[in-house]
Amino acid sequence: MTKLSALICVHNEEQRLHGCLSALSFCDEIVVVADRCSDGTEAIARQYGAVVVSGIFPVEGPRKHAGIARCTGDWILELDADEGVTPAFGEEIRATIEGANPADWYQIPVDNYVGDQLVRHGWGGSFGTSSAARLFRRGHKSWKNERVHPGAKLQGTFGGRLTQPLNHMVDEDIADMFARLGRYTALKGQDLADNGKIKSLADDAFRGVRRFFKCYVSRKGYKEGDLGFLISLMAALYPILSNLRAREIIRNRACEAKPAYAAPAAVPLRLAEAAGQ
Repeated sequence: MTKLSALICVHNEEQRLHGCLSALSFCDEIVVVADRCSDGTEAIARQYGAVVVSGIFPVEGPRKHAGIARCTGDWILELDADEGVTPAFGEEIRATIEGANPADWYQIPVDNYVGDQLVRHGWGGSFGTSSAARLFRRGHKSWKNERVHPGAKLQGTFGGRLTQPLNHMVDEDIADMFARLGRYTALKGQDLADNGKIKSLADDAFRGVRRFFKCYVSRKGYKEGDLGFLISLMAALYPILSNLRAREIIRNRACEAKPAYAAPAAVPLRLAEAAGQ
């Protein structure tokens, strides 16, 4: 039988990890990459027989590569702790990888929830996705060296999109959505500051308008009411805020690199009195 590994990268996810791991009995192996975890995450992972990779991984790409290196399955299913699956999902995954002529990687649909509301439309622009390449043969997917949403390189034959979705608990509420925007743009700003790929404010504004139109109109975010509008707005703000934060980081680094101001040496009191005579 074809061996399937589940790969999950986490940071302090003891509240959600039980729900994620308990549904993965259809996998032959679970590998959990614990990035700087200080809660009960690692203990929970071991309760489910997971291989735990502990370490400090501030950049997402190397974090995933560290997990891939410990996977021994022919196929890898990539998950996050805030994602859940159904028995029907597991059945489709097994049937796909054990088929007569499987491809090398597949797209999996994602059902995104904000609180208890399912939001199917409007995702995109680095703020969410409705489909992702999460099932692949080992050795056929790699990631760039970036802190957030690293670009992925996929090799081999694309097998199409499966039908059963991952259930993704994206945000608890609107406040959580704003907090996520803050985290994402802070990390992206560091990436941009490091590689120097900072665009002009005019270019960012144009990209923002284009992203809003794409999410709200082309991807039918308008069907989701207030949340669809807000998601489209977040997607539009993402490049603008990321670049503004990158500029701020570069300014701060320049200030830190400047030599400290040296005050003039104090004139001895006797010399000063002599000069005044």
